[in-house]
Amino acid sequence: MKLKENNISYSIKKSKRARRLRLLVRRDGSVVATMPRGGTEDAIEKFLIEKADWVLSKINFFKSIKNAYFPKFNLENKEKAFSLATERIEYFNKIYGFKYNKIFVKNQKTRWGSCSRNGNLNFNFKILFLPEELRDYIIVHELCHLGEFNHSQNFWNLVAQTFPNFKEIRKKFKTMQLF
Repeated sequence: MKLKENNISYSIKKSKRARRLRLLVRRDGSVVATMPRGGTEDAIEKFLIEKADWVLSKINFFKSIKNAYFPKFNLENKEKAFSLATERIEYFNKIYGFKYNKIFVKNQKTRWGSCSRNGNLNFNFKILFLPEELRDYIIVHELCHLGEFNHSQNFWNLVAQTFPNFKEIRKKFKTMQLF
């Protein structure tokens, strides 16, 4: 398929759980279109054309950082990330006073962090290698889910207590990729 004078190929992944069309550009520059039930290839091609700028920018981004990577997941990095997360949660939770269950550090491919319904806070070990402002934002973001388990205005108000510039920080994450 041609996108703005660039030939790209893509694969289609059919998903019973998908509710909408979704595009993924992998680090190797390959494009995957996830299609919900009832979707058509015509709809995918139309969607790719609509998102051409985004797709091409991601492909170019991956070309530009071809040799960049995060250090490997190992016990030492996991322990350091756990120690960092624990210390920062204790610091920020003095502001919020939320109750949490356990802290986990994992090697996640698509998430920087998450919060479970039973109060577990999960973090990607790669937070260890982020600038302080970004890793603290991730920790505060997940901590605030203990107060609001959604992304409502109340949730963002909680985040803004610590990071009034959270919109700017979120923009920085848009340019970052987990490898």
